[in-house]
Amino acid sequence: MPDVAAIVVAAGRGMRAGGDLPKQFRQIGGETMLRRTLSMFLEHANVGFVQPVIHREDLDLFRAATANMTLLAPAFGGTTRQASVRAGLEALEPHQPAIVLIHDAARPFASADLISRAIAATQRSGAAIPALPVTDTVKSVDAEGHVDKTLDRNALRLVQTPQGFAFAPLLAAHRRAAAEGREDFSDDAALAEWAGMTVSVFAGEPGNIKITTPEDFARSEAMQFAALGDVRTGNGIDVHAFGPGDHVMLGGIRIAHDRALVGHSDADVALHALTDAILGALADGDIGAHFPPSDPQWRGAASDRFLSFAVNRVATRSGRIAHLDLTIVCESPRIGPHRDAMRARIAELAQIGIGRVAVKATTSEKLGFTGRGEGIAAYATATVRLPWSAL
Repeated sequence: MPDVAAIVVAAGRGMRAGGDLPKQFRQIGGETMLRRTLSMFLEHANVGFVQPVIHREDLDLFRAATANMTLLAPAFGGTTRQASVRAGLEALEPHQPAIVLIHDAARPFASADLISRAIAATQRSGAAIPALPVTDTVKSVDAEGHVDKTLDRNALRLVQTPQGFAFAPLLAAHRRAAAEGREDFSDDAALAEWAGMTVSVFAGEPGNIKITTPEDFARSEAMQFAALGDVRTGNGIDVHAFGPGDHVMLGGIRIAHDRALVGHSDADVALHALTDAILGALADGDIGAHFPPSDPQWRGAASDRFLSFAVNRVATRSGRIAHLDLTIVCESPRIGPHRDAMRARIAELAQIGIGRVAVKATTSEKLGFTGRGEGIAAYATATVRLPWSAL
């Protein structure tokens, strides 16, 4: 619906959440918070335009986070949230939407139903905000830390976003506030009330949390995993023989050796086993089905392309890789000195933390082809979490 637009406010610095990036560019479940939030509106059938508002210094971070997304060009925010929303409204004015939804980038878990309720409530009243009832006792406290009085919680609400408004009146209210030097409104509903608009309330969502602190990020990760209840396990096995050469590729790392592994690609036996393990967890064929040795385009190809392909197959099903376990069997080269480099490279390719990657090595006690030094074998197990709908 081109008459409905959404402004996603992402111009804050957000350093209370910890880390070395503004919180909207930190990842939750393998995806930046900002991308996740923007996707909610882009994927909603009734939202015609999505207007991001960012800090001018974050333009490169924004471009990386929103690659391949169809958005309006970002507006640059001001020194306050109110100024940032006004910048977004001004950027939207040429599109003349009838309704605008204002949402914080730090609320990445709003549902499609909540957005639909926001649109419907705004169509009815012209200004509407999502809210939750207060379930705890609320008291006002004086400057000395003494209870002043107990408030009637039945008349109180906890307010969330997206907040919905008729576009033209809200833009006029923001312009008037700016002209009068009023930059002290905590949300757009407060500004709308000041401008004389009647603001209605509709049902919010307990899961629509605002991420502010490191504890909020931890809670968000837990929420992500709880939603991915379909836990799958896949196994992968691969073997490559030695041939002439001066190095082997193992776990994405080049290791000097007196021989090389022979294969159609770069013969990285470790990444091949991991690729098959992930594909196995997805019940999605094997590496040979997707990258047949008969196809000349894979001759000499870097095996990290194969693992990245399997990782992306998980992402397209809205899943996550929970753990990768790799065992390499060989007499030489020695794996121990390269173990952590392998773990780091595999974690990078799988888009997971290094603490979710195990690399182990063993010999076969001089038995079999590995014991005779004729080649290397690798065994891998992948644990993948998918939403129950991805069956």
